[in-house]
Amino acid sequence: MSNTQAMPQLDADDGAVVVPCCPPLTERPFTAAEAGTAAPMFKALGDPIRLRLFSAVASHEGGEACVCDISDVGVSQPTVSHHLKKLKEAGLLTSQRRGTWVYYRVEPSVLAAMGKLLTMPAA
Repeated sequence: MSNTQAMPQLDADDGAVVVPCCPPLTERPFTAAEAGTAAPMFKALGDPIRLRLFSAVASHEGGEACVCDISDVGVSQPTVSHHLKKLKEAGLLTSQRRGTWVYYRVEPSVLAAMGKLLTMPAA
C-alpha cells in the first residue's frame, strides 16, 4: 500500500518535479490529513466564479493572465480580486505585480498534481 510520501515524484511537462498531495482518489480512502490537504483545493474550485477564473488563467496564452484580461466574469472587480485571493490561498494560483497590474499563473506542477489525484488506475 502506498501513501503520499511513498508515491513517486513525476516530471511535469516543464521539467518541474510534481509531488501530489494525496494518492489518486481511486487508490484507497484518504486519511484525515490527506483529506484536509486536498479539501481547500476542491473548496476553492467549488465556486463557479472561481472555477471560471481558474480556467481563464490556465487556458490563457502563455499560461498567465493579467487581471485586466480575465475580470469579465459577471461580478465587480473587488469580487474578482476576492476570488483570485481564495485561489491563491488554496495554492492553485501564483501572482506577480507588474506596474499597476497583477498577473496570475497556474503552475504546470499544480495541474499535473491535480491530474494525478484524479487519475483512474490502469486496467
